[in-house]
Parts: sequence; structure tokens; C-alpha cells
Amino acid sequence: MEYNNSTEIVKDLNFGNIAKERIIAGVDKLATAVKSTLGASGKCVIYEDARGKPVITKDGVTVAESVVLYDPVENIGATLIKEASKNTVKEAGDGTTTAIVLAQSLLKQINNEENNSSIREIKEGVNSGLEKINKYLNKSSIEIKGDLLEHVSSISCNNDQELGKIISEAYRKVGNDGVVLMEESNSEETYMDIVDGVQIDSGLISSHFITDKEKQRSELDNPLVLIVSSEIPNVRRIQNILEHVIKTKRALLIVAPVAQQLKTALLMNKVKGNIEVNIIDPPGFGNTKQDTIEDLAIITGAKVMNEELGDDLELIQPDCLGEVVKSVTDDKNTVLTVDMSNKKVKERIKSVKNLLKEENNGFLKEKLQQRLAMLSGSVGIVFVGANSAVELKEKKDRVDDAIYATKAALQEGIVSGGGIALLNAANTIKPENIGETILFEAIKAPFKTILANAGIENYEIPANIGEGYNVITGRIVNMIETGIIDPVLVTKTALKNAISVVNTIVSADCVISNMRMLDESDK
Repeated sequence: MEYNNSTEIVKDLNFGNIAKERIIAGVDKLATAVKSTLGASGKCVIYEDARGKPVITKDGVTVAESVVLYDPVENIGATLIKEASKNTVKEAGDGTTTAIVLAQSLLKQINNEENNSSIREIKEGVNSGLEKINKYLNKSSIEIKGDLLEHVSSISCNNDQELGKIISEAYRKVGNDGVVLMEESNSEETYMDIVDGVQIDSGLISSHFITDKEKQRSELDNPLVLIVSSEIPNVRRIQNILEHVIKTKRALLIVAPVAQQLKTALLMNKVKGNIEVNIIDPPGFGNTKQDTIEDLAIITGAKVMNEELGDDLELIQPDCLGEVVKSVTDDKNTVLTVDMSNKKVKERIKSVKNLLKEENNGFLKEKLQQRLAMLSGSVGIVFVGANSAVELKEKKDRVDDAIYATKAALQEGIVSGGGIALLNAANTIKPENIGETILFEAIKAPFKTILANAGIENYEIPANIGEGYNVITGRIVNMIETGIIDPVLVTKTALKNAISVVNTIVSADCVISNMRMLDESDK
């Protein structure tokens, strides 16, 4: 057999029930590995990394990412379910295992029913059921107060009270407008520190600027800051600045709209190791954009350059640059660690507060509040220490989840944990079609899985709303009062992403996969 292209890959085609069965087999394998970690009695998973080293973890997304199945169609099923967990952790910071458990359960329920109902009818019902569940969760949500904050943090750390206390304390000190980050400790000790800093609504413009592949973000230590409100068309315009940065061996954060030519040139030099650089768009929009840019300039000590107002970028000097202690950029935001003791910053805060008192327009008032939060914000840093590299990796995973989960809880409140919120929704909301019936049965899966992981096989459904099993004691308790809780945002996000990926799977009738070629050792 001859091919027009020597790199062409032979494909294997599967159709109908055969394709579906193999997809579901892959989903089941992945879900079985992951769901054993769910709940207070969840087990650890040991997997072998690419270098053959054993890694111990209870983090659902870490377990999922470690799984690559030999069967290509099964692997496609596993990969699709991974997307539900990755999107969940990306949006809400936690709930990865719950998303996978929900996806597996929903897929099974649909597969059992689809012979008697059309896929279109089921999908429409599932989507309408999702809206009803979200309304129920929003109505059931409780605002975070007092000790509840520590409970959320502790639960997200797999019931580690010490870590939970550290994380909750960080959020108490930075406030709702503050930011909490995680870094490795220089010792075995885990502790928290508060530094001056701000968060701005401007994320990565290209994945190529990422420096930390694991966390998918760009981190620059002690970078110089260039702020330009007009577009920078090419390298020549900022040649002086780039030469200064390279000469001083400093990193550079560019806050400006940039042309593709400049972006490409900087990426090439970054890859070659000539410069440490990241580019973000100027924060803000509309009439308030310029004010926000000037706020940022005051915070960093930079001078705002604008060629539309007569500034010549080719003549720009290094003294126009600002600086920060550290910049961290993910796909949504940039966090800057800075010195907020600057007299100009304090004056700016006073000015914005005065404007806020006088402003009656709701939209403009909100923008002023956002500016004030940026100017007066702070950053909490949880420094994670451990006795070994293996322990450190596992501990960092837990702390990272807890930081995001706590933030999510502060945003939209909490509901009963242990799968009870979804169980209550399933038992309270009356289904009006086959899709809703399927969905309401599927969302009982987290509750059942948590009990199964605790070895509880014979149980009764709690009679009262909000009551569930404390798997440590085996008793039925009020979940909120006992501190067994989940952030509303995490629960909603996990369910949404589970439904999304399952809708994709059940809509497919043909799977085209790459043929696996056997090595001599496999024969």
C-alpha cells in the first residue's frame, strides 16, 4: 500500500454501539481510578510518572492526567472526561473528581435509556434540568461567615485542619478583594505571609509566554514594567528599552496592545533565552480605561506612554519604566506583588474614595469600586513546605485546590457537602420529562460514591433537607452545622462541565482513531 504522504497515519473506524461501548469502557476505567479519592474517606492513588518515579496523590485532576489508555477508542473516552475535570478546576479551582463521577453516572443513565427515547429529547431535558438544579442551589446557598471559612478550606485540603486554618487566615487578612497565592517554602514549615499587591483583569495573550507549565501561568521575578496605552507596532519602537532590559538582565512585563510582529519577535527571543518577558493587555475598558491604566502606573512607578498624545516610543528612556516584586499571569488575571507604601498611591486612593462618595451612576460607581480594590488590595502567600519531594507535590495539590475552593465559596456561598446538596435537589425537584428524570437520578452519584468509599453499603436516604452522613462517625448529621460543606460555584461548575462532555459523547455515532503499531517487544 502506498501513501501520498509518508507521515500519514492509518486510522481505525468504529461505529454505533461498538464505538459507544468502547468509549464508555474508557470513561469507566478513568472514573474508577479517580472516584476512589472522593470524600473524607477517599483513598490515595499511586501512579508512575514519566521518569518511573511513584507519585502519591488524592487530587482528582492529577490522577486523571496520569491516565493514558492503550486502547485508542477507550483513550478518547477517557480524554473527553478529562476535559470535564480540567475545565472545572480552571473555572472553580476544585470539583474535579465530582465532575468525573457525575459524567460517568450521567453517561450510564443515558446509555440505559436511549433505546427508548431520542438523544435530542434526552439532551433537551438534561439541559432544562440543569437550569432547575442551579436555581435550587442558588436558593439553598449560605453566605460564608465566621468558622465556615475555615471549614471550607479544611475540607478542600482533604480535611487537613492545619492547612485549612492557614488558608482561611490568609483570606481573612486580605479580604474579599484580596488575592491568595501559593509558593514553595524554603523549609519544611508551611506558613502564610501577607504582602502588598494588586490583581488586574488581564490574562495571558499567548500560551507561549507561560513559564510554569504545571500551573499554566507566566511568573516573572522582579520585572521592569512598560506601560503603553497606544499600540506598539514593532520591535524598533521599543529597541532602547529591550537593550536596557537585556543589559541589566531583568525580566520585562509589557502592559500594552501590541502588533503581531512585535509579539512574534519577543516570543522568538524568549524561546532563545535572550529575554524574560510577558505581555498583557491594558486593564479596563470604555471611559474608565485610561484612569485604570494611570492607577496601574502609579502603583508600579511607571510612566504611561501614548503615541496618540505625542509621545515618541523610539525616544523612550529606562526612567519611564516601573517595577514590581513579582508578576503572576494566568488565563484570566495578573497579580502584581508591589510596594503599596508609596505616597502617590495613598493620594490616589484618597482621590478615588472622594469620587466614589459623589458618584450616583450605578455603573460608574462599580468601576470606581473596582479601581479602589486594585489600589488598596493585598496578596496572601501560602508557603508550602514538606519533608520530601513526593510529600511536597501532594501537599501543593491540596493547597492549590483549597485556595480556589475558598475563593469560590466567598463568591457564591456554600451548600451542604457530601453530595447532599445534589441529592436534595434530585429528591425535591419534580422531573417533567425523561431527560430531567435521567439527570436527577445521575446527580445522586457523588453521595453514593462518598458512602461507598467509606465502606457504607447499607444506608437510608436522610429524611430532612441538609442532613447527610458523616462518614467518619457513620451518623446522620446536619451537614452545615458539622462543617461538611461545598462551595456553590464548585458544585454548579462540576455539573455543567459533566453535562457538556456527556452531550458531546452521546451525539457521536462514529469514532476515528489512530492505529497503534506494535513494537517487537509487544508481539
